[in-house]
Amino acid sequence: MVGREGERAELAAFVTSATGRALVLRGDAGVGKTSLLDHAAALAARQGHTVVRAAGVEAESALPYAGLHQLLHPLLAGAARPDDGSRAVLDAVFGTVRNGGPGTRGAQGGPPSVMALGIAVLGLLSPASARRPLLLVLDDGQWLDDSSAEVCAFVGRRLAGGPVKLLVAVRTDVTSRFDTAALPELPVAALADEDAAHLLDHRYPELGRRLRRTVLDQARGNPLALLELPAHFASRAAGGLPVGDLADEHGVPLPRRLQRLFDARIAALDERVRDELLRGALDGAGTPGRSDAVPGTRYRMRDADAAVAAGLLEAGPAGGLAFRHPLVRSAVVQTAAPARRRAAHLALARFHRGNLERRATHLAAATADPDEGVAAVLEAAAESATRRGGALAAVTWLTRAAELSEHPADRSRRLAEAAFVAGHAARPGQAHRLVRDGLAPGATQSAAAVLAGAYQSLYQDGDVRGTHGQVSAAIEKLRDAGPAAGAVTEGPGAGPDEVLTRLVVLLLAISQYGGDRAAWESTHALLASLGGLVTERARLYSGTWSDVARFGAGWAGPVGRAAAHLPDLEPWDVARLGVAAYHLDLLDRYRPHLQRVVDRELETGAVATGMVMLHEIMLDQMAVGEWAGAEATGLRGLDLAAEHGHHLFAAQSRAYLAQLAALRGQTARSRDLRAEVDAWARPRGLGFLIQIADSAGATAALGSGDHETAYLHAVGITPPGSFRPYAHQAARTLLDLVEAARHTGRAEQARAHALAARDAGLPAVSPRLALITYGALAMTAEDEREAAEMFARAESQPDAARFPFELARIRLAHGIRTSHVRDRVAARRHLLPAAEAFERLGAAGWTDRARAALHATGTPPRTPAPDLTSLTWQERRIADLAAGGLTNKEIGRRMHLSPRTVGSHLYRTFPKLGITTRAALRDALSRTGEAAAV
Repeated sequence: MVGREGERAELAAFVTSATGRALVLRGDAGVGKTSLLDHAAALAARQGHTVVRAAGVEAESALPYAGLHQLLHPLLAGAARPDDGSRAVLDAVFGTVRNGGPGTRGAQGGPPSVMALGIAVLGLLSPASARRPLLLVLDDGQWLDDSSAEVCAFVGRRLAGGPVKLLVAVRTDVTSRFDTAALPELPVAALADEDAAHLLDHRYPELGRRLRRTVLDQARGNPLALLELPAHFASRAAGGLPVGDLADEHGVPLPRRLQRLFDARIAALDERVRDELLRGALDGAGTPGRSDAVPGTRYRMRDADAAVAAGLLEAGPAGGLAFRHPLVRSAVVQTAAPARRRAAHLALARFHRGNLERRATHLAAATADPDEGVAAVLEAAAESATRRGGALAAVTWLTRAAELSEHPADRSRRLAEAAFVAGHAARPGQAHRLVRDGLAPGATQSAAAVLAGAYQSLYQDGDVRGTHGQVSAAIEKLRDAGPAAGAVTEGPGAGPDEVLTRLVVLLLAISQYGGDRAAWESTHALLASLGGLVTERARLYSGTWSDVARFGAGWAGPVGRAAAHLPDLEPWDVARLGVAAYHLDLLDRYRPHLQRVVDRELETGAVATGMVMLHEIMLDQMAVGEWAGAEATGLRGLDLAAEHGHHLFAAQSRAYLAQLAALRGQTARSRDLRAEVDAWARPRGLGFLIQIADSAGATAALGSGDHETAYLHAVGITPPGSFRPYAHQAARTLLDLVEAARHTGRAEQARAHALAARDAGLPAVSPRLALITYGALAMTAEDEREAAEMFARAESQPDAARFPFELARIRLAHGIRTSHVRDRVAARRHLLPAAEAFERLGAAGWTDRARAALHATGTPPRTPAPDLTSLTWQERRIADLAAGGLTNKEIGRRMHLSPRTVGSHLYRTFPKLGITTRAALRDALSRTGEAAAV
């Protein structure tokens, strides 16, 4: 190599480093990246490393995990037992590539997340490098499929401390996931003028002065151009043609201009040889340098000696043939006529008949006219890709399957499926375009178009009024058309139409966000008119999402039983059942699965579903008292919603954060968040969010002792003595209204509301509603016997401990009542656990009330020293710095953390120290020191 002393020194330091690292070489096509990879691999081999090589292939860039499998295949044979956790995760995504059939589902059902797969890869690399250091070399990383690139980036960021290194080469003119991988980079620039002249003189010492100057001027330091241009010019001169010009042709990039150097050589080959090269180029055969890592998975070129003689091919691994450069492969494809390309793809589809996704890729390119058989293969490949995390590939295949469908009904169904997957992959605009541009004229009014457009309008704009009418009209049209509609049904006896079912579920979601009685009644009437076309799952959503006080009874069993089958469900069905579980206070049964799969959904494309799951996780964290974790989850959801333009989900995250701030006594923060929610949601008629904001206002006011304000917020949700139809917060704020009414002299209203909850049968709907109904009856009881009986029923509820904040409120109220009419000792038995629970939760105002009530019974106030053993080293260090007066930004600079990460650590620290504000940190830490001294 000439003129690469700096790059070689960097690579030598990289290879000989004692710790694992990752490095990305970035440069133009032909600049010499592959030669530098060869140099590093040879150096590593001399140093005793195991070297594994792979390369991205443009033909495989749409196959999920194809690149990762190529890279890891040499190591898989030595992996752990098949029942090993890492091997199971790898099998979940490599099933199609390894066996030629659909991918196998992992232990949790569906593709693992990037994190889970990355950890599994790290688990594979660790034993593989136990005896000898391991160097992974990946050429042409820009052609790696997105799923593989994300995992490689994840692994590359976590190699420090081990004997594994990752070296990747990418082109500057092709975007890839490595552009944002945050891995160290080594730029590979064009050669300096002196080095370019030296390379040219070394290779072509007899070159004439004039031609030498022309080559140097046009090559511009690109090594490939320096090596290829002289032969190109010589061949033109021998044919009596002008030397030619490789000048910059009005925006034509250098790679394309270099590629033209090979066109004449390809055209001079025999037709049979050109076809052989074309099949190899389209299938990624002979990846430069590097091996067919998975034997038998790529076409093997034969009888192409003429191409070797022409400088287009060279000897490859295991006796095969490889293209001299990726640009040769591109030139072979570009110079082939469309009919010849289709014939080559058809031959490759036969070659890959045992591999579903590869066969589908080639059939899609080989088929020009509608072909139902090919469309069915593409549809099956899309299903396989979806299971393995390839949502975008699935959209592409489904779209192509629709184009090749022979019947309008199948075409419409496949486009609708593609739009549905795109919509859940946080691409509502793409989903809308699929049905707007892909169907026949007038298709914008089709059911699929309404579905895609309504998703976009709801999630991005919060439009519940317009979308409710549009979706209702689409459902009525399908209902009235019946099976004869053809374009939307799968045929007689096929059961409820999928598009119709999806429209019904979307209408239910729109109605839920609207929270409007008239809209809900219209929705229920429409569903009743559909009869057997409504699935049992949709009826469950209708009963739980609409008005749980009236229609929720009886659904707890089905929702609870569904929790055992979550791994078998599509992610959007899991999220929808999670919403039902929230309304029935059963989210604790869903949360373990949600936490396992939420990262997968966010990372593999189903972002909208993942954001719903984050809301559900946050709500359960709030319910069970994990408030620091709920804060972190809520902020993550807010960031994601803002990033993807899902303004509805962003407002919903703010509403839940306002509720959380109210619980923690952060009155100003709660007020600011409520104002944002109200300003966005009220003009749009989003009653669901408005009610959450009012609920947060009532909770915040109660915590600060402002009972009149709390009462006004509570009656804004529902009047006392009844539960406003379709107001989902009406039953949930039962205690708020009862307590606010009692403390403002409205005892009759408080009692009427508690009795209304009992008469409405709320205890039979959910465990939380049972707890707060009996608690409200105890608070408003007219005699002490009834109060004691109702309190005992509340406290003895089997799931009472799952709702620590509500249980503590009920104990506080009963303890205060007991202290007024009985001995103080009995009151302390209720007040003490209430005070301890409030302290543990970090509910500031409620803690003060409970401690004041305890003090009134003769219990001296105490400020127990917090247990610092519950803090991690990092939490303790941040707490000490914050107590010393440093801001989050200053702490972040000192500890190399972001200010937001510092804030998250402090939020987790406060409950452990029994405090709620930053100002209390110094006292809490000093009390600990005093206790230790004693």
